[in-house]
Amino acid sequence: MADTSFIPGPDMVRAYRDALGCFGTGVTVVTTMTPNGPLAITVNSFTSVSLDPPLLLWCPARSSLRHDTFVAAQHFAIHVMAEDQLLMAKHFAAHGEDFSPFSWTPNANGAPALEGVLARFDCRHYATHPAGDHSIILGQVDNVTTRPGKGLMFKRGQYGGFLQQS
Repeated sequence: MADTSFIPGPDMVRAYRDALGCFGTGVTVVTTMTPNGPLAITVNSFTSVSLDPPLLLWCPARSSLRHDTFVAAQHFAIHVMAEDQLLMAKHFAAHGEDFSPFSWTPNANGAPALEGVLARFDCRHYATHPAGDHSIILGQVDNVTTRPGKGLMFKRGQYGGFLQQS
């Protein structure tokens, strides 16, 4: 099969998204507490930025109805989804205010801490930067909680996990 090359632009949005989809990512759910209760959003734009100080970033779409609340949040928790948490990830992608199907407790900063995740990073707001049709939210990590297990992955529009190594 021949390589395809193109210049990203308005007429190549689908091809650009497909090319980006070649890179598999982990799946996270970010939570915060609002005056109306807990709020969550599923994201795959998550990465470590710095070890000293411990900084992470994630990028909500500016078109998301949850964008402004997360940009303004002083505390939030980033949850790395386990391989068996697909339903949770899909639920919070569509229903950010409905926590009723899942167990959670407030963390030390008051952000909702979901149970059973592979890792949770309890963060406080460090900075926010505009980035085209998204925002870059930086969080300084105050606490980390982990457990053993395999992560939920997202690639080319599909969810999955790691292959078992022999």
